[in-house]
Amino acid sequence: MPWLGVTGLVLLGYLLGSIPFGLWLVRAVRGVDIRRYGSGNIGTTNVLRVAGPRLAAAVLLADAAKGALPVMLARAVGPGEVAAVLAGVAAMAGHSWSIWLAGHGGKGVATGLGVLLGLDVRVALAAFAVWLAVVAASRYSSLGSMAAAVSVPLWMALWHAPPAHLAFGVAAALVVLVRHRSNVGRLLRGEELPITLRIDPRRE
Repeated sequence: MPWLGVTGLVLLGYLLGSIPFGLWLVRAVRGVDIRRYGSGNIGTTNVLRVAGPRLAAAVLLADAAKGALPVMLARAVGPGEVAAVLAGVAAMAGHSWSIWLAGHGGKGVATGLGVLLGLDVRVALAAFAVWLAVVAASRYSSLGSMAAAVSVPLWMALWHAPPAHLAFGVAAALVVLVRHRSNVGRLLRGEELPITLRIDPRRE
């Protein structure tokens, strides 16, 4: 498809990815700023800690949809996987460096999962299984997220994914690892918050 169309899809992917559902939903339902509690992140795990499983599930679905929709749209309007991958990368970038949050944002995990669901369901399920296994063993969502992200290009290589998909896998893993730098520091210092921790903002 024309590069002007690809540019439009990338821009749309970034703008969709930029919507901070975690921040807005918790603020609307609980009246608190999620960034002031727990890890300070706006993603699913911190929403689970602060606002409970129902809101966390809603944020997970919304953030994943931000990744899946641009991929599906790119496939619907134009041939080839390059446009779909670029739109997906843009959605992850928007989530991680949101225009609404002055360049701040989430870790890119749920949105990246959504992109994977749009590109290859097998890889998405395999990466989720890695996350689940690591979190079950360690109780640290951040560790599971990094392990799952690193596994994505490996699964893609194993299943002979198209080059564009493999490029996304590498790029997505790098985004997730970069966004988890502070988590790595906390893990090394023994200060990382486990996924089982619950925080009541009313008592903070």
